[in-house]
Amino acid sequence: MDSSQHNSAAGSIGGNGIINPKSNDASPADLAANAAASIAGSPAEESKHNLNQVINSIDKTLGILHQLNLTVSSYNVSSQLPLLQRMNNLVLELDNMAKLGEKCNIQVPMEVLNLIDDGKNPDEFTRDVLNSCIAKNQITKGKTDAFKGLRGHLLEDLEQAFPEEVEAYREIRAASAAEAKRLAQAQSLLPNGDVKVKPDV
Repeated sequence: MDSSQHNSAAGSIGGNGIINPKSNDASPADLAANAAASIAGSPAEESKHNLNQVINSIDKTLGILHQLNLTVSSYNVSSQLPLLQRMNNLVLELDNMAKLGEKCNIQVPMEVLNLIDDGKNPDEFTRDVLNSCIAKNQITKGKTDAFKGLRGHLLEDLEQAFPEEVEAYREIRAASAAEAKRLAQAQSLLPNGDVKVKPDV
């Protein structure tokens, strides 16, 4: 049954025995298309909107599945019509979710899916990644501090042996830092306009 026949048969039983919901409103896919067309913003805003639509569709699907569970667990002859309606709503919502999902470009790490398959909380993956980043950050910070200390000692030794050359070096570094700061402010590289230039000692 195509979409035109489907809309015209709203509220009737289709050939496959599924009850089509009686509604004069647009389908969820049409509503999603209209909402997406009305958004005129940056790609980040559009991506966030698409993700929110998928999340809402997932929530709606979970609600329908809960209703189906209640209907099936207490099934009798009189609940056949609500069961068919909810089955049809589930099919429509899954189709809508699939269409909305095509607009989202989200990559989920396999580790997260494996954790979910194992019945574990996917937040464990986030925690492990953060802990790993913190450890690597500490190692990198230690190396950076070591190089800064080495540079300071070298400058001290060089200043004792070659004071004029070190003074010329510091002037060149100060001029270079001032030029970099001027260019950064001119190009507005930072959104707040602040540019941090550490003076070389």
